[in-house]
Amino acid sequence: MLFAWLHRYPFLRLLCPLVVGIYCGDELFFQRQSGGIAFGVILLLFLSFGGLIFFFNRKNYSGRWLFGSCLLLFCFTLGAGLMNRELRQAESVFPQRETAYRLIVTEQPQVKEKSVLCRVLLIEQIDSVSGRLALDHKALLYFTKDSLSEHLRSGDELLVYTKLSPPVNNGNPDEFDYVRFLSRRQVAAIGFAYADNWKVISRGTMRSFRQQAMDCRESVLSVYRRLGFRGDDLAVLSALTIGYKEELSKDIRETYSISGASHVLALSGLHIGFLYLLLCFCLRWLPERWRIVALLRTLLILLSLWTFAFFTGLSASVVRSVVMFSLFTLAGLSGRTNFSLNTLLIAAFFMLLCRPFWLFDVGFQLSFCAVAAILLIQPCIYRLIPVAGSRIGRYIWGLMSVSIAAQIGTAPLVLLYFSRFSTHFLLTNLLVIPLVSLIMYVAVIMLLLNPLPFLQELAAAALRGLVGALNNCVRWIEQLPWASVDGVWVYIPEVFGFYLALILGGWYLFLRTGKRLAVCLSCIFLVCIYHVSMRVIDRPRQSIVFYNVRNCPVVHCVASNGSSWLAYADSLPDESRLRRAVSKRWNRQGLKPPQPVTTDYTCPALVYDHHLLSFSGCRVCVLNDNYWRNKTTLQPLSIDYLYVCKGYDGHLCELADLFVIHNVILDASLSDRRLQAYKMECQQQGVHFISLSDEGSTEFLL
Repeated sequence: MLFAWLHRYPFLRLLCPLVVGIYCGDELFFQRQSGGIAFGVILLLFLSFGGLIFFFNRKNYSGRWLFGSCLLLFCFTLGAGLMNRELRQAESVFPQRETAYRLIVTEQPQVKEKSVLCRVLLIEQIDSVSGRLALDHKALLYFTKDSLSEHLRSGDELLVYTKLSPPVNNGNPDEFDYVRFLSRRQVAAIGFAYADNWKVISRGTMRSFRQQAMDCRESVLSVYRRLGFRGDDLAVLSALTIGYKEELSKDIRETYSISGASHVLALSGLHIGFLYLLLCFCLRWLPERWRIVALLRTLLILLSLWTFAFFTGLSASVVRSVVMFSLFTLAGLSGRTNFSLNTLLIAAFFMLLCRPFWLFDVGFQLSFCAVAAILLIQPCIYRLIPVAGSRIGRYIWGLMSVSIAAQIGTAPLVLLYFSRFSTHFLLTNLLVIPLVSLIMYVAVIMLLLNPLPFLQELAAAALRGLVGALNNCVRWIEQLPWASVDGVWVYIPEVFGFYLALILGGWYLFLRTGKRLAVCLSCIFLVCIYHVSMRVIDRPRQSIVFYNVRNCPVVHCVASNGSSWLAYADSLPDESRLRRAVSKRWNRQGLKPPQPVTTDYTCPALVYDHHLLSFSGCRVCVLNDNYWRNKTTLQPLSIDYLYVCKGYDGHLCELADLFVIHNVILDASLSDRRLQAYKMECQQQGVHFISLSDEGSTEFLL
């Protein structure tokens, strides 16, 4: 029966080895074994392709498994080769000094608090020693924020004098892997350009089709601003209609996340479905009984869908939706008018062939899991409660069943990536989806009324009311008791175990036998055992941790019962930056909310007095000012760790009469000049030191 089910979905047999190959290619690359496997991948690719041709021409039914094996091997090696090729494009060696580069701004710059971020394409390296060298690499450049950098636009050609460096991680435990994230997007380097070190060569002369699409998006944004949309209303409207999410504040993102409405802010099947229905409504006057007219109607729909996809930036969820609706539209020419799992698998297969790094995109994973769950689980859920008679009742139950199915399909990934579960997701979807539908259609009407300013103002007023109602609904749900469960930690094997248990559960429900039930329950039992075992391994241990978080020096004192204290070196620390960097680690260990300490503090477990910290028999001196300079003592105090931060202007030898120093911790907040000076001083005095900016976070068990 399993083989019969697999024969119904042939692309599943092609997709699985392709996915495994992409994953293996990614892992081997980041383990720095890409050079060794390149030859092997190419060899296997040609051997498997040759085997495909050989066994395809032989009409031997008993040997058909050989053809299937070659096909699986071909898909595996194809995935590994494609991923390796994509990642190698982000590899490059740049001079370890400031050099001139000619480059093009490829996307609209993002204005930050103190800088302007530009995604650029490096065209040429200009060096007095090596001359001109042609380049073709993507990079991220931060410009000093001023009136000139704020007026940079996509398509501008610049000459920049800067030092480019490959991206590096901070080395904090369980932190976001920034290097992999950028490498998968083929970003080879990061740099900072000061105000006098760059100039514009030409304005918008080299514009690709994608950049022109971004210009159209900017035009729509200017219309929204002209019509009076501001703040959260503008941010949510831009995200819903054109996929522009740069205006979304942290507060509104958090509000939508807690309430379980984040999916409406990311363009996906919901939004593309609205667009598809609108296109069908606008083109309904074209008679479908004539083949040529039906073909023209199909081409218009496809052209509109893909234009919108380019217009919104070609995100993974949008491309998936557009591919599926494109296949659905083409199938309509032959009389087939339903989505199927095959359609989803075809979309995934060809998307990964074109962009293998999409496999690691969270939006791609959530989008496909949600649609797969809706296709496979929603019909079963809908049949559990027969709703007859009331059309409104059927609509509400249909919407609820879709929400439940999508939640089942995406919950493990949401817990893995966001450590949060929104408990009121059913209420959220019942209120939000009808409002989003109205917002989408009214927004289209408002844009079409551009030649009629009076009517456009009326439509804008109605749209402002709808967007305001949407935001108020989401905020109300956020304030409800138990709106979300936060700090949940799941392990990657658990996610696979959950999906396996889900498949086995469906296998049991299809044909209920004791053997199948035992297999399903055994899978669930093994997942539970694994979770308990890993929680025991990751339990908190008595320790002191120094994190590599720039401009937020802190000593984290962790007790074995899960309590902890954050002894900050500054009185006004950047707590949000620290939590973004290491909150996953705290969730993994199951720590209670840490107690912040910014002034003198005493409790039974910890004493913090004049930046001298005593915890579990360990002494730490936090050196962030000149308080200890020019002081004397009769008996030097033994210090386990001297934590040197930004703010101390003296030499370490000046403290020799005060402290007996066993270890020196150099914080990432120190300037390069001072960091090198302190390193040299430690080496001369024979004191062991650790530079957090070089070695990353450091934990000492007590």
